[in-house]
Amino acid sequence: MEIIAYIASVFIGISLGMIGGGGSILTVPVLVYMFGISPLVSTSYSLFIVGSTSLVGAYSNYRNGAVKIKTALLFGSTSITTVFLTRKFLIPLVPHDLFSIGAFQITEPLLTMVLFAVLMVVASVGMIKSKERKPGCLACDLKGNIARMLLSGIGIGLTTGFLGAGGGFLLIPTLVLILGMPMKEAVGTSLLIIALNSLIGFAGDIGHFVIDWAFLLKITGIAMAGILIGGFLAKRVNAISLKKGFGWFVLVMGIYIISSELMHLK
Repeated sequence: MEIIAYIASVFIGISLGMIGGGGSILTVPVLVYMFGISPLVSTSYSLFIVGSTSLVGAYSNYRNGAVKIKTALLFGSTSITTVFLTRKFLIPLVPHDLFSIGAFQITEPLLTMVLFAVLMVVASVGMIKSKERKPGCLACDLKGNIARMLLSGIGIGLTTGFLGAGGGFLLIPTLVLILGMPMKEAVGTSLLIIALNSLIGFAGDIGHFVIDWAFLLKITGIAMAGILIGGFLAKRVNAISLKKGFGWFVLVMGIYIISSELMHLK
């Protein structure tokens, strides 16, 4: 199982390199189900792994002129703040035993994984239905679009903060449809925003958990190798077909996690 887990870690980076997101969708399940790490700690580890890996991908895209720094900083300002505040002040307040439904006890690990699985299902539907769309126009409705940008940033920040998910599946449509950004630039810019969100979110966790740095750096290094492979493959694979295929994979995983967690409900 451990060998399979390390192979799966490569696909964390490949996903980020090819479609600019989806890495965290794989990271948390890999850490929880293959490495046996608790869901709460896994969301923290996911922030570091996905953040560091995305930073490598963002740098590679920046060298190719496919990253809009100003856009990333503008869009990321609200999401970064939301992530840090969530991880620093809200996560430590979450109790292990949350509430009961009849004879069933709902715990923090259970709710975390079910919510993450629901997020996977929602993300997968968007990927499966994905098709070429004409870019939007930020200047056409500047006030309305900026408001949506800020709200999107907060939503992505909460998603990243609570579930350790980078939010790439939300970022790409926002950058393309609202900002009118070409897909190639959207992928590169998304990676930079994911990196900033995730690493700053992880910084908010420091002091809350005992971190196994040797393990964390090893998995991060494997994922980094994956993102370089993903970036290479992205130039040779149809993006729409790739996203749909990945979407079906994520859908199956999401359904499996929901079924698995509910079966162990006591």
